[in-house]
Amino acid sequence: MTPPQTLGWVGSRRLLRQLRDLMKGGGSVQDRLNRTVALIADDMVAEVCSFYLLRAGEVLELFATKGLSPEAVHRTRLRLGEGIIGDIAAHARPLNLPDAQLHPNFAYRPETGEEVYHSMLGVPVMRDGRVQGVLAVQNRASRHYGDEEVETLETVAMVLAELLSSGELAATMASGSLNTSDAMPARFGGIVLNEGLAIGQAVMHDRGIVIRQVVAEDPAVELERLDTALKAMLGQLDNLMARDELSNSGEHREVLETFRMFAEDRGWGERIREQVQGGLSAEAAVQRVQIDLRNRMNRVKDPYLRERYADFEDLGNRLLHHLLGSAGSTEDRGLPDDTVLLARNLGPADLLDYDAAKLKAVVLEEGSPTAHVAIVARALGIPMVGRCRDVLARARANDVVVVDGVSGQVLLRPRSGIRESFVEAIRAGEERRQLFAATRDLPAVTQDGVEISLQINAGLLVDLPQLHASGAEGVGLYRTEVPFMVRDSFPDVEAQLELYQRVLEQAEGKPVTFRTLDVGGDKSLPYWADTKDDNPSMGWRAIRIGLDRPAMLRQQLRALVRAAAGRELRVMFPMIAEVSEFVRAKHLLEREVARQTSAGNVPPARVETGVMLEVPALAWQLPTLFDLVDFVSVGSNDLLQFLFASDRGNPRLARRYDILSPPALSFLTSLARQAEDAKVRLSLCGEAAGHPLEAMALIAAGFRILSMPPTGIGPVKLMLRSLELAPLQAYLEHLCHSPNASVRGSLRAYARDRGVVI
Repeated sequence: MTPPQTLGWVGSRRLLRQLRDLMKGGGSVQDRLNRTVALIADDMVAEVCSFYLLRAGEVLELFATKGLSPEAVHRTRLRLGEGIIGDIAAHARPLNLPDAQLHPNFAYRPETGEEVYHSMLGVPVMRDGRVQGVLAVQNRASRHYGDEEVETLETVAMVLAELLSSGELAATMASGSLNTSDAMPARFGGIVLNEGLAIGQAVMHDRGIVIRQVVAEDPAVELERLDTALKAMLGQLDNLMARDELSNSGEHREVLETFRMFAEDRGWGERIREQVQGGLSAEAAVQRVQIDLRNRMNRVKDPYLRERYADFEDLGNRLLHHLLGSAGSTEDRGLPDDTVLLARNLGPADLLDYDAAKLKAVVLEEGSPTAHVAIVARALGIPMVGRCRDVLARARANDVVVVDGVSGQVLLRPRSGIRESFVEAIRAGEERRQLFAATRDLPAVTQDGVEISLQINAGLLVDLPQLHASGAEGVGLYRTEVPFMVRDSFPDVEAQLELYQRVLEQAEGKPVTFRTLDVGGDKSLPYWADTKDDNPSMGWRAIRIGLDRPAMLRQQLRALVRAAAGRELRVMFPMIAEVSEFVRAKHLLEREVARQTSAGNVPPARVETGVMLEVPALAWQLPTLFDLVDFVSVGSNDLLQFLFASDRGNPRLARRYDILSPPALSFLTSLARQAEDAKVRLSLCGEAAGHPLEAMALIAAGFRILSMPPTGIGPVKLMLRSLELAPLQAYLEHLCHSPNASVRGSLRAYARDRGVVI
């Protein structure tokens, strides 16, 4: 059988016009959908065209077809991920198959009669980044559909998505939902993007974009509209950046400036113009480019690059608002005073559209700690939890939402008892914060006189005010990689120098330990294409990159040396696996100090060097290492995953191994004893240090310096001031010989029995 001819661009424009006119016409929803699939089949010379609607975010129902058995409509259903249709919906990307029945995911449904059709082209029907259904065409002949046909069907799916989102069609989608738990309480686990607790009313981040005009009659007019909207959007971004609460310098300013640069990206704008010149309206062209970007990003695994797509999606939506004449701020919508914003993802300017005084928290289905919107949220002090999968499918406007930005939990429609408990927890938390504030200037010392140095971890300038507000003694870990990750090119020496000077100035004489660039693994730089590893946690990362690219490491060390002129400089090298690596890294630092001095410039008054102990192999070289370093800091997050061969990013293993287990505590106790014998400062930097129970055990194991998130300083200080250390040390020695997987319960009981505040 001869394959049918492909559909040209003229035919595509004709199809879009016919589809637009059909959907505006009368008749029932079902009748219009039936005529829609028939029209697509005829124009694309396909023997089958079918539309599957995604119900309740998990079931695809055959809603209309031309070519398959009519009895299969509303009867054939596929789970998300089941069959080829389910695969397209699950991965939100098209499939072009010369013989669909050979595909490993092919699922035979005898009621459809589709066994005689071989080739298939299916595309997701998406709106606002969410799959609403699948549109597919099929032919008896085995053939590969051309790029023009794929693009045409994707554009038709885009139009169909807009039509499905409005009026009677939207009501039909909502009716007969298979989800019977819409009013039931729900719990979602996620990751903390910015700490804090909140309770409030759900507000969906609805961009309110409905495209009515898809095909343009005059491309020149559309290009003029596009240019006018772009200029207006840039002006609005400038106004957002001028807001008082964002006037202070910091990474959030750099983020917004980078975001504005995206808006002027020539490649992005040219792709939109190409679509306009092809016959689409300006707004349809913008959305078409957004869909293309989204499809590409769905195939990208790098988390940083995926987060950058959120910025472009934000820009595209802002541009659409200007084109459609709806560019007003969301502050005009009459938000409740206790708004909890729910969204799939947000760009940094999206967040600024909301009244920060009314915005109590943000919940995202996607997101990462390095996302631009997370950095802006920290600057504004808004709690944020990300990666709450399917929260939008389960939530309704004005639902009560509890956001636990400490444990990374979101509760939807909690029962009254849980709600009251959380309100009480917020109240108690406020009382505890007042208590922590009262202890801010008190010494961090146990009841039997053992002094402990409590320091903070930081990675942004916005973190530095917490150094003084918390009463911490210094910055035990300053992560230098964050500014590298929010840029689109590697920062030069001058840019780094300015940042490090500001860090030291804001520290106001308190010590700051700078960790050199720790990228690779789950922290990729967008401008490096060769940092991917099959096993990234144990791959080319941190000091391994620095030593393989010594010019890059020397630039960072040069900036640090210049920034610390006349002051103390503490430099820590990450991911050291053997002493020779530290020796090479320290030699580079010494060369930069010598360079500063020989140039007649003021060198640091004192330079201290140390290592981040994360790789267990280094523990068997400690005597040699201690002769060369000024300090050692244990990186508990990586050390524990290497110690137990347990990927901390794997949810199946997330709570399997405990730092309060006999092997982990024995290992840490041994490190502390050897450091004490060698008279080398030993600290621990990590989340565990900021939890009172874990900190209690670490102090008993011999650690006298703990570095933690700023919010941990108050609780840990309160704990240690209520602790008598000597009896606990003897008890911990006993627990290290326990056969149990964890001694957490035993330590908790010990604290309770002796009045230790945890």
